[in-house]
Amino acid sequence: MTSPLDPATASHGPDAASATPLSRVTVLGTGVLGAQIAFQAAYTGSDVVAYDIGDEQIAVARARFEGLAATYLTPQGLPGATEQTTQEALRRVTFSTDLAEAVTDADLVVEAVPESLQLKRDLYGRLAPLLPERTVLATNSSTLLPSDLVDATGRPEKFLALHFANLIWVNNTAEVMGTPATSPEVFRSVVEFARGMGMVPIELKKEQPGYVLNSLLVPLLNAASALLVKGVADPETVDTTWRIGTGAPFGPFQIMDVVGLRTVHAVSVAGGPEGRAFAEMIQRDYLDRGATGRESGEGFYSYPAPSAE
Repeated sequence: MTSPLDPATASHGPDAASATPLSRVTVLGTGVLGAQIAFQAAYTGSDVVAYDIGDEQIAVARARFEGLAATYLTPQGLPGATEQTTQEALRRVTFSTDLAEAVTDADLVVEAVPESLQLKRDLYGRLAPLLPERTVLATNSSTLLPSDLVDATGRPEKFLALHFANLIWVNNTAEVMGTPATSPEVFRSVVEFARGMGMVPIELKKEQPGYVLNSLLVPLLNAASALLVKGVADPETVDTTWRIGTGAPFGPFQIMDVVGLRTVHAVSVAGGPEGRAFAEMIQRDYLDRGATGRESGEGFYSYPAPSAE
């Protein structure tokens, strides 16, 4: 599922990031996507600090990074990856539970913490006095506009959104969305950073909830969940129909497993009656028994083994 937009422009090599001045990167949050962002940045040559709030989270993150290194070597991984390049990437990553230490020398800080407006704003308030003056700050939020957060950052001209899709080494888009206050030079530097880490930059001309990808994807997922909630069809039937009818490699419920059912649940809770009914179903039938999607090895589908992806 590599991007059909312009794959020739995306360099996946381990030295790709050397072309961008944003070479020292801190990722705040080591969940599924935060870990992927950090590892891919390290794989393409950046020195990366992976920050999380406690030792337990860091222990989980270390295992997740090892899992990513192993995944890059599989047929579903990154073409051209070798044991040497993945181990070099691991060596470029350091871990920290000290926020000031984590950002002290960062050229770019990518925030990938849970989708809570207040949580993100509180974090930015703590970050503001800690960041070097030169540091660019980006949010990976998939649902919040950067304008919802910009006044908490203390650096409006150096703040924007940089949104990645899950399984970023395969689904290698990076959506770049600024606010009216974002410096054009900062915007361009983040576009070049994204290209350097093997992504196809998607440049948004104005703010849009859901960016491009989720503006297209969310209606599909909502339609699929409504078919299930109404009892019209089961996930396998919906997915089979979509794959046959469109030629897509994944159906909507397979996509939800990749995204993660905790994220799907959080988004659905904020929806209308059908969305809330779907969220209740996910909580009762999946999350309550630890089935969180592809990462845990079970969601709408069962997978051969839990994955670190």
